[in-house]
Amino acid sequence: MAGIASLRHRAIEVAWFAFAGANLVAMELWPNWETIPFHFIWISLTLVYGFRIWAPRPTGIVLGLVIAGTGSLILSDAFSGSQLWGELFEVPLMAAMFLAMVWHARRRQDAVRRLEREVAERAELLSQQKRFLHDVSHELRTPVTIARGHLEVLRRLNGKPAQEIEVALDELGRIEHILERLLLLAKSKQPDFVAPEEVDVQAFLEDVLVRWSGTVPRGWRLGEVAAGTLHADPEALRIALDALLDNAVKYTEPPDAIELSARRSGHDLVIEVSDEGQGLPPGETERIFERFARADSARSRAEGGAGLGLAIVDAIAKAHGGTCSAHSGGGGTVFSLRFPEFAAAGAVGSARRAGLAVPS
Repeated sequence: MAGIASLRHRAIEVAWFAFAGANLVAMELWPNWETIPFHFIWISLTLVYGFRIWAPRPTGIVLGLVIAGTGSLILSDAFSGSQLWGELFEVPLMAAMFLAMVWHARRRQDAVRRLEREVAERAELLSQQKRFLHDVSHELRTPVTIARGHLEVLRRLNGKPAQEIEVALDELGRIEHILERLLLLAKSKQPDFVAPEEVDVQAFLEDVLVRWSGTVPRGWRLGEVAAGTLHADPEALRIALDALLDNAVKYTEPPDAIELSARRSGHDLVIEVSDEGQGLPPGETERIFERFARADSARSRAEGGAGLGLAIVDAIAKAHGGTCSAHSGGGGTVFSLRFPEFAAAGAVGSARRAGLAVPS
């Protein structure tokens, strides 16, 4: 491609030199009309420079040749009386205009090159970050697995519960969970990150909510669910919903309600997780989806986590061509996942409401 572009530029330059030579001949043959080919030469030089920004040395040589060629012909005609002496001022004026254009063009070229370098550097930095996350996560899994194995053996040999061992195992479990999320984020930009298939929305959301309702005491509710199928990766979708429900659990108490619902919006499906928790601080609805971000840095480690869950939700939604958002109002928070390629069951789509009661 670079060779073809170079040949094209050479062809433009050769064509311009031929055109400029023909106009110099015209200036010599028809002195009374020479201002026309004179302006053709200068205007075409400006156009050619727009296609092919020469280095300073070639630019100076070409500019000198044009000044010498056009200036000498006008000077000769002024001596012979076929042109006014004032026409000579056209030469430095056109040269000054050309130099001003050269200055602006080179500034723009330098700015484009700087931007290209910055884009390349940022792309390389992003690539290094991804490799770092992937490599570190893999490297840490081995010692964590070994440490867990030794602790479990020690617990069995001890024969009775030991709080220190249980705490250590719990912390290792937290580390493993973080490593899994880091690995997931590291491959979130890969083409095979999601493997979409047809998912029955009602059955899928019911299954997700039943799993959570049997383990965590909250006021679980299945809200209105649009009937139909969604073209999505079921495992990735489950991970995203688990992250949103886990987030809702962290910031609510057992009496509080957590509702899972889904509604049709045009050809999209909007899945919502709403809770009756403390809500989000003002201005945090966009930042919380960034990696390692938390809505409240003062929260305890047990509540706040590593700040990866919502980043994973965002990555999964974008991998499906969708979006995620959050808003608070009137108490509590609502997280919304919008997915395209939803096929509603029927022209309007049916909906139903079910309630799941979980004892505290």
